[in-house]
Amino acid sequence: MLTAQQRALQQEVIHELGVQAEIDVLAERKRRVQFLVDYLQQSNSRALVLGISGGVDSLVAGVLAQQAVETLRAQGGQAQFYAMRLPYGVQQDEQDALDALRCIQPDHHEVVDIQPATDALVAQLEDKQGLPEAERDYIIGNIKARQRMVAQYARAAAVSGLVVGSDQAPEALMGYFTKYGDGAADVMPLAGLTKAQVRAIAQSYAAPDNLVHKVPTADLESGRPLLPDEVAFGISYDQIDAFLCNQAVSPQVFEVIMRHYRAGAHKRQLPARP
Repeated sequence: MLTAQQRALQQEVIHELGVQAEIDVLAERKRRVQFLVDYLQQSNSRALVLGISGGVDSLVAGVLAQQAVETLRAQGGQAQFYAMRLPYGVQQDEQDALDALRCIQPDHHEVVDIQPATDALVAQLEDKQGLPEAERDYIIGNIKARQRMVAQYARAAAVSGLVVGSDQAPEALMGYFTKYGDGAADVMPLAGLTKAQVRAIAQSYAAPDNLVHKVPTADLESGRPLLPDEVAFGISYDQIDAFLCNQAVSPQVFEVIMRHYRAGAHKRQLPARP
């Protein structure tokens, strides 16, 4: 059982991340689509750009983005959605990405292979002072994430658009995103949603079951391809969602979550200033 101080800290984190334990799925869909519509109008932007990985998060963010541009066009505005597949060479779960695109039906779809740019940069780094072997796969994984964001921002600049991120509350809580990689976006329409809530929204859009219930993986480390997020965390998404929904969790789960939350604090803040 958690102490009163731990429970108070849990509630403080929940408030900071804007999580609601219960949502009306249809109302939440509408609210988040309208958020994207409003942001497009306020920023005088004409497009939304999103990387499609084959996971449920980018699937839901993609559907919301496509609905937003269609809503804006119905109101007489001009907006397009650009879905980008950004594999590192051959994507092991490519079929999932293709299934996601069929569900989203984006206005535009393109594939940009990030391997040449990633490998060229890694070769330069290794040629200069090298990379520590113990951290090499981790470092390269973050380079991959940042190369994907470089591509998305390049496309967004070319079409006067905004980059859409797909991070949700558990990833924000656990710091499970790359700083200036998938954590660098103009809009985060899934912010504040638990993993279960993202899946519920996906189901409401009749997304394929294999995507709704797919084992989440960042798939950044070449030495451990398709490593499940839950293995990296050391706890399950159900336990993380329970914490975020203000439910009781064990002291062990609480400590794992708070360790990740504190370690990732710098990712949730603007650069430090003197």
